[in-house]
Amino acid sequence: MLSQSLVLRRALFVVSTCVLFLNSSAFAAEQVVLKYGVFRESISVEELSTFAKTGELSRSLRVNFALAQQDPKAIRPYLTTPVNVDLLILDRILNSPIGNVILDELSQVIHTPSRTADRQALRAALVLSASEDGQVTLLEIIENYPTRDVEVDGERLENAYHQLRRLQVGLQDLLNF
Repeated sequence: MLSQSLVLRRALFVVSTCVLFLNSSAFAAEQVVLKYGVFRESISVEELSTFAKTGELSRSLRVNFALAQQDPKAIRPYLTTPVNVDLLILDRILNSPIGNVILDELSQVIHTPSRTADRQALRAALVLSASEDGQVTLLEIIENYPTRDVEVDGERLENAYHQLRRLQVGLQDLLNF
């Protein structure tokens, strides 16, 4: 019980720190800047969520995927396939040197527009995502990102998903140690 309250206090601290550092009044992302090479388009998090959950493409997403020559059916599973994590161990890992490496790698795909405090923002988004149900998806990370805008490198979403899977395997190895 004590460990869970410590994790929650840390999560609240991380979120508060991100808000202060990034001067943002929002606690969750509202807009996603979807990047494919030189192509960049801003869409609402709601549009991306609807697509990820239902497969339904908004007009702007349909155009974005067509211009980027991306198959939405191939992208959707990377957004929605959950990775199981233990919240307490996730918190410990993310606040370690190994966690910093993982966060730095993930921030190559999902990051703040200014590229500042990326680690803190991702750490907060991951902990918030895992605290709901012990699972994390890329969509949840985007939805829980503690800035108004979040940038996502669409060409590297698959890499980000595989990073989450490696994190899951690492957590399981730690639990079995």
